Order: sequence, then C-alpha cells, then structure tokens
Amino acid sequence: MKVFLVGTGVDGKNTLTNKAAEIIENSDLIIGANRIVKPFSNDKKNIFTTWDTDEIVNILKNNSFENAAVLLSGDTGFFSLAEKLSRILSDFQTEIICGISSVSYFFSKLGKPWQNAKFITLHGRENSIARNTASNEFCFFLLGGNYSPSDVCQRLNEFGLGEIDVYVGENLGYENEKITHGKAKDLVFGSFGKLCVILTENKNYEINARCGIPDEEFIRGKIPMTKSEIRALVISKLQIKSSDVCWDIGGGTGSVTVEMALQCAFGKVYSVEKNHDAVQLIRANSLKFSCDNVEVAEGKAPEILDVLPPPDRVFIGGTSGKINEILDAVLEKNPYAKIVATAISIETVSSIIEYMKSRNFGCREVIQAAVSRSDEVRGHTMLRAENPIFIVKGALK
Repeated sequence: MKVFLVGTGVDGKNTLTNKAAEIIENSDLIIGANRIVKPFSNDKKNIFTTWDTDEIVNILKNNSFENAAVLLSGDTGFFSLAEKLSRILSDFQTEIICGISSVSYFFSKLGKPWQNAKFITLHGRENSIARNTASNEFCFFLLGGNYSPSDVCQRLNEFGLGEIDVYVGENLGYENEKITHGKAKDLVFGSFGKLCVILTENKNYEINARCGIPDEEFIRGKIPMTKSEIRALVISKLQIKSSDVCWDIGGGTGSVTVEMALQCAFGKVYSVEKNHDAVQLIRANSLKFSCDNVEVAEGKAPEILDVLPPPDRVFIGGTSGKINEILDAVLEKNPYAKIVATAISIETVSSIIEYMKSRNFGCREVIQAAVSRSDEVRGHTMLRAENPIFIVKGALK
C-alpha cells in the first residue's frame, strides 16, 4: 500500500490543489478528521474518520488497499500531523502532497507579504504571545485548545501592546468566513468562533534584541539591582537560546529576569525571589518590557526549586548563604545546565569554585568586573567607580 499524506487547504475542497484532488480521487481508502473528510463523503470511498495517529496506523495495517490518502488540514509543512505520521509510517511507502496553508490564504486576503512573519502555534502548546509580538512586525498565531482571539488580545493589552493592529481570520475558506480588524485593546471582549487564526502587526516592533538596558528604564524600588554593564556580561556568558528554560535565582528588581526573557521568546524564565516587594517589582518590569514568558516563583531557594521544570540556563544573583544547596538543586534537575553566578565577596567566589571543582565541572571561568561611570564635576568629566563584581561561569561540559 502507498500512503499519501495530503494537505487539503483551508476548507478541504475549494482550496484543494489539482494534484491533491487527483490523489484523493484515485485513493481506495481515505482517513481524516470529520471536518476534513466530509467534502468527500459522497464519493463512495472507504472513509475512516479519525485524527488519532495510533488509530490511523491501525487502520492502515488492518486494511489492504492499493492506495490510501490521509487528509490533513492546511499545508503538510505548517504545524501539521504529517511530520509525525511520516516517521511512524516507516513500514509504508509514503508521499507528502502539499496544500494551501492558512498562512498564505490569510495573508493574500489581507494583501500583505508574509516572508518576514513569525509563526507561532498556540494549538495545544504554550508559547509567548506578547514577547514575540513585541519583537516582530508580523506574528501569525495558529489558535486552538485554550486560546481564543479574545485571550490573545487580553494578553497583548495586559503587557502594554493594546495599540497594535490585530487581524482575526475566522472560518477561513468557508461560507461563513469572517475577517475582523482592530486594535488589540478593542478586541478583548470580542466574540469569535473556534476555527480562527490571528495576525498581529506591530509597526513599532523591537528592531534589535536589547542587552545591558539602562538602569533608569526599570521600575525601581528599594531592592538592589544588578547594574547595566554587569547584566550585559552575565547575558553574554549565559548564551541563551530562543527556546531555553531559564532560572533567575534571587530575581531582585527583575532586571536580569527581563534581559533573559528578551533572549528566549520561545522559552521561559522562572524568577525565584523570597522578598514580596521584590516579587511585585519583577512582575511590574515584566509587564513593562512585554515579557509574558516570565513566571515568578515566590519563595526561598533551594526549597522552591523542586517545583520548577529543569533549566537550561541558570543565573544566581542571591543565595542567602546557601550556594552549595542551590547548586545541588540545579544539578539534580539538569546536570548539564549552564550556570552563571555573581558575587561581591571573595569567600562566596571561593565557595562556588570549590564546589565546581568537587563536581568536576569541565568549564570554569571567573571574571572580576570593575566598572567606572563618567560624572560631570565643575565642568570636568570624572570617573566614579562602582563596586567590583565577580562573575563565575560553570558547566559540566
């Protein structure tokens, strides 16, 4: 049996390519979700209605036809079941037939180019809405599961992006197709169906990923804050990837938390802080910088670390004298996490180094940063020294 994985376009019939239509016409067996196979139910075909991959495999193994077509909505290369099916159907001869995606269809309806858009799925997944929107001119969101267009607009409005343009495509390709355009803040209470996609257009998007944000841009309180120059060094040493899970232990004002979050739009930052006033500052600064990929864990380390997911990158800015216990907790979650810690005392640095030696860290690096900032005194530019800071980086490999 040859199995074709067929993209059926946005509506499953009118946007079908000629090639896909030919494959379906010549297939003895058709499998797909009810909405997708419905247009072909009168073709006197052997039709099975399911989208469950295990059921699809069982149907194919327990039926002997020459050709079978598994129908998949949209395009087979855009968040499609085709990727998984092509792997698990290794016992069959398979061929993927592309379709018209909701992306190309929706952008053509709006008359906008999509080559530079960011594509995010919220269909059964958690991904940053505000952070991606803040850093891209166009973001295309594939909805589903727990997210409606109103939920997306609510998130955007909450994180300071209420003025951006939002386009909602509802029931694309069908007779009841509807396209709604408005500001995010105005669509918060809108009523939409379940079959929707969203395009956000942010004309004032962040052109570059910021690092070493000036101290005065953060909301400040009486909580100590890691200064701009030190933050820039910390971020450079962490080498955060876009999908990383990060921990900021001793979040303080949230300045490092925010800078970490700017680096991982498809990841998440867990900011650990025991001081309630500091917790409020972290949340306020996360809102200000549109970082909805930040979650604050209020409590003491290392105890609270047990409930957090394994980290890829860890910054330790405060330990309350429990550096060894915190490092134990980190390595128990992920032995290969990359760790960067700051310290102001030689004793703390010594403790970290000795710990890393005892655990055979293959990568160890210590930097002392002594920053001086310019100041105007009687018409002359003088340098004002900040307290020197130690930065320690370590990883098992």
